[in-house]
Amino acid sequence: MPRALLIVLDSVGIGGAPDAAAYGDAGADTLGHIAEACAAGRGDRAGLRAGPLRLPHLAGLGIGLAAAGATGRVPPGLAPGGDARAAYGHAVETAAGKDTPSGHWEIAGLPMREPWGLFPDTRPAFPAALTEALVAQGALPGILGDCHASGVAVIERFGAEHLRTGQPICYTSADSVFQIAAHEEAFGLERLYDLCRTARELCDAYRVGRVIARPFTGSAEAGFRRTGNRRDFAVAPPGETLLDLAAGRAVVSVGKIGDIFAHRATGREIKPAGNAACLDAALTAFRALADGGLVFLNLVDFDTEHGHRRDVPGYAAELEAFDARVPEIEAVLRPGDLCVITADHGNDPTWTGTEHTREQVPVLAFGPGLPTGPIGRRASFSDIGAAVARHLGLPEPAHGTPW
Repeated sequence: MPRALLIVLDSVGIGGAPDAAAYGDAGADTLGHIAEACAAGRGDRAGLRAGPLRLPHLAGLGIGLAAAGATGRVPPGLAPGGDARAAYGHAVETAAGKDTPSGHWEIAGLPMREPWGLFPDTRPAFPAALTEALVAQGALPGILGDCHASGVAVIERFGAEHLRTGQPICYTSADSVFQIAAHEEAFGLERLYDLCRTARELCDAYRVGRVIARPFTGSAEAGFRRTGNRRDFAVAPPGETLLDLAAGRAVVSVGKIGDIFAHRATGREIKPAGNAACLDAALTAFRALADGGLVFLNLVDFDTEHGHRRDVPGYAAELEAFDARVPEIEAVLRPGDLCVITADHGNDPTWTGTEHTREQVPVLAFGPGLPTGPIGRRASFSDIGAAVARHLGLPEPAHGTPW
């Protein structure tokens, strides 16, 4: 019985979506702009990487051709050098927004048609009733932030005051999120998680997709550093997903997948810190996976460590590190197995601001003996879930058309 490995390269978009202009993202192109910046010498960083973007294995699978389908051009250095070793194409998001849950849910066959609730880019950003309820129910002396901000900058700005006052740092972004940053030791990690659970209940009335715990350590003198103990408290998917269809099968969720799907039908959850450790865990799980099983992996560092920080060299190095491990991925696949590599949105590190970008995503599907070649423009990310469901012999999902 066939198995499937579904890998989401978080934020590795390949060119603006047809409706990108409505999101202020016309012209965004995460992969293409990184490749162009590296070719022009703007992706160099001493001790990290230098020169053109080198993704020989992903290029061989067809990621450059997928990008050309989305934008009309192959990014520099990403031509396959022969026939692509995968079925390759590009997918368009139909969900409203450009956030992680909506992207992943649509990949899993559940496009969100209704928009999420967003907080305005004002000071304060949060409704007074929400803030007052959080302060009261969380027994807080108040909150800091109450604004749109990038996670690193907001901790640098308010970290010392947080330690002095005991007030958590609450902030948001253009995504449907309520984020709470607090010092792991001075505030307490479990206390932060409990506060986020309270905020999750309060944010339901505002249709907020995620409440995110952002723990950090350090001091004003030594500098503050976010830790790997982030946790997302997401609303549950409002309908059936690929994971629900796979109930009763062996399912392993790696990285943020458990959080994104509110721990519903996510099977055995593994959540190491960092892309390398997550990929290690996914490959180990897949080697031992029972027939008919699914490993669902999110690799978040592209997004959180490099996209939001607008770090072109770091993003390029992360792509190259993943590319170097593609042969390991291919090696764990036995005849009949399917691997799909895709993404959930963009986060162009050359773009203005620090937010996600509304982009098309690559679809690279491969395995021993499986068909290769173009699968064209996929009208919805849901085509991915539909293809995986058909491959595994699962019931047909409500959305999506397999290739």
